[in-house]
Amino acid sequence: MSTFPVSEAVKRMRPSATLAAMQAAKDLKASGVDVIDLSVGEPDFDTPQHIKDYASEALQIGVTKYTPTAGIKSLQTAIAGFYEREFGAKFEANQIMATTGGKQAIFNAVCAITNPDDEVLLHQPFWVSFPEIVNFTGAKIVEIETESTEFVLTAAQVRATITPKTKLIIINSPGNPSGRVIPAAEFRRIIEICAEAGVFVVSDECYLKFVYQPNQMFSVAMLPAELREFVCIAGSFSKTLAMTGWRVGYSIANESWTRSMTKLQSHSTTHPTSFAQAACAAAFENWNETQKSLDSMLAEYARRREFLIPALRSIRGFKCAEPEGAFYAFPDKFQNPNRCKIAAAFGLNSARCRFTSERRTISTAQELKHTLLIWSRI
Repeated sequence: MSTFPVSEAVKRMRPSATLAAMQAAKDLKASGVDVIDLSVGEPDFDTPQHIKDYASEALQIGVTKYTPTAGIKSLQTAIAGFYEREFGAKFEANQIMATTGGKQAIFNAVCAITNPDDEVLLHQPFWVSFPEIVNFTGAKIVEIETESTEFVLTAAQVRATITPKTKLIIINSPGNPSGRVIPAAEFRRIIEICAEAGVFVVSDECYLKFVYQPNQMFSVAMLPAELREFVCIAGSFSKTLAMTGWRVGYSIANESWTRSMTKLQSHSTTHPTSFAQAACAAAFENWNETQKSLDSMLAEYARRREFLIPALRSIRGFKCAEPEGAFYAFPDKFQNPNRCKIAAAFGLNSARCRFTSERRTISTAQELKHTLLIWSRI
């Protein structure tokens, strides 16, 4: 038995279930099993070629050294330019920092503001890393059940859950794993309620650009400056531009919050990879070209969504709320005493692969549906 003295902070955390499932799928593939991996939320598209070219150019001219902790100036400027173009919001460089993926932006934000015994609100269903980041800080998790509103967080739910100990709420819209989108007016009211109560907000906008018509994209950057004082935006290039392995994200928050996060990051990852930052800056600077790649990916996700949601709903014992964004479906196997919910990603092209479950090999959409029908009778 190991006697390694694990710290109390790490003991409170559980390993990422998503990454553990992904590793299990990789191990099966390595042993020769053809697998549909529905674990990690990863696009099956390659990074757009022009972004790869930007990284190559940066390498060729020697962008290989340390950068400032908050990121290279061109990336900060490009992020600010993107939010001004898209949302009419103006941000200064001292409010923006580059991070090693969106996950670090959230980790930095939570660690920089919470203390043991603070309460942090999470709306269900939530991404597996949210509670573990909170657990690391020693803060108390308070979950908001949203099943009654089909997994869309409401202002009334937030108001009813806030207590004098509430320090922070993490909001994710479009949501992982539900795909649900909080309407703009409701989102604004949630932020207003939090501001009135002195509660800060981390807005995870990882799937910001993945919203399907007729629904409208919304960022808290669109809110008045006085409300944004309570908000930290966590952004990412991973999902929007199929850059999951590049590990570049960013945060936008008030100057004090950003300064604290920068101090924390200076003693951990230091900064994201230099030439990856340069490529992301160029992707934002040349947005017309980038938008074309994004439009192509979004159209394919929409096509898959149009197939998957009706197919899930046609299975006896299943219901599924309409995902207005991201690339997830969250079916509910509701007509069974052993009730369960299953998160399925339509970011993967399942026609190319198989997976094995309960000794059954599934290789087509029809066989997948047949197996789900069997599960619905369990």
